[in-house]
Amino acid sequence: MARTRGNSTQMNTLGNRNALPSIATLGFVFFVMGFISWVNAILIPYFRIACELTNFNSYLVTFAFYIAYLLMSVPSAYLLQWGGFKNGMMIGFWIMAIGAFMFIPAALGRTYQLFLTGLFIIGAGLAIIQTAANPYITIIGPKESAAQRLSIMGICNKGAGILAPILFAAVILRTTDNELFKSLPSMNSSEREFALDLLIRRVIGPYIVVGLVLLGMGLLIRRANLPEISTEGHTRTRPHRKGNRSNIFHFPHLVLGAIGIFLHVGTQVIAIDTIIGYGNSMGLNLIEAKSFPSYTLAATIVGYIVGIICVPRWFSQVTVLRACTLLGLFFSVMILFAHGEIAIFGHRVDISIWFLVLLGLANSMIWAGIWPLALDGLGEFTKLGSSFLIMGLSGNALLPLLYGFLADKFSAREGYWVLVPCYLYISFYAFYGHQLRTWSLGGFKKIEGL
Repeated sequence: MARTRGNSTQMNTLGNRNALPSIATLGFVFFVMGFISWVNAILIPYFRIACELTNFNSYLVTFAFYIAYLLMSVPSAYLLQWGGFKNGMMIGFWIMAIGAFMFIPAALGRTYQLFLTGLFIIGAGLAIIQTAANPYITIIGPKESAAQRLSIMGICNKGAGILAPILFAAVILRTTDNELFKSLPSMNSSEREFALDLLIRRVIGPYIVVGLVLLGMGLLIRRANLPEISTEGHTRTRPHRKGNRSNIFHFPHLVLGAIGIFLHVGTQVIAIDTIIGYGNSMGLNLIEAKSFPSYTLAATIVGYIVGIICVPRWFSQVTVLRACTLLGLFFSVMILFAHGEIAIFGHRVDISIWFLVLLGLANSMIWAGIWPLALDGLGEFTKLGSSFLIMGLSGNALLPLLYGFLADKFSAREGYWVLVPCYLYISFYAFYGHQLRTWSLGGFKKIEGL
């Protein structure tokens, strides 16, 4: 595989008509990424039962999956520099397929460590694809509408997130499983081992299908008409030759943006993954509380749709980013201090949980807003800068643990204090941090067109 130079098709930006096929292909890529990622919501309780885990050990599913982003994002950048965006996405899907097929020996031996290895490999492949796909969709069209394109990708991703747990649960769970789970403690050792072996092997068929789909996605990307983007020419300057900028740490707006991504994805996962527990803390049973993550994701999709309509027609993506960060801060404070029961959608619960749902709306345009700001002006450092932003996805692994620590030490409501400094920082970046071009108090630059 040669670097994508010379005779390969290169471009700086695409007109809307030429970009549509590429955007459609990438929409499918984001859908598959979302489906694979959100299946973890079912795998966590499933492994806890089938592999007889503690709660802490079961959450290693999320840790193994997202820590791969931290470890693999920089190697991903060098892979993209060597092979280009398109080949990088193809390789990423094939690596994910290897991780999916790891579930076969893991299930046959009911070996949790092999499952975690498979999840790490899947996460590593996703890190490569994310490192390629996000800057590609950012650069593929006009800079001022980058948030609009990222919002479309977000709808594909979150739409898959709504479907994935429902479809996967329908395949691996049975109507009689409640009785099975209740009877496990009363079984003798050999009976329990046999029952758990049969239970865990239900993932083999689905993950064979997943692995084959991922192999097919790699072939699809290989044959797809995705022109390679020349990042050296997509900005006005070549940073490493101007102003003695020889590495990505010479770009404050990128470094600060990566911190913003770390905090943003952490708040997003907290809003979705803790809401059932918060509902339980106010008396909701599991059957009723399980609907609330879907409400949060639905609120996120509403935000994406509003963003697609409004950006850049009526509002710039910077303006929308600022509004979302302030909304996130407001909703976080209301979660902590709002009290009083209210009936909505047939649920009579404390109003604070609905502000947690609304964090989905506030979070919707933050990712799409930070990416184009953080990558602005990087030139040939774009691929490496993208990998640096992808490292921020490790916030998915770490910040929910901090929430859990605070919730255990104080209360489920008090744990949400972790959100306040996160949104304060993201607001700082939206209003000021993205304009920093040097590590000095006078290092601000007016960003035109955003």
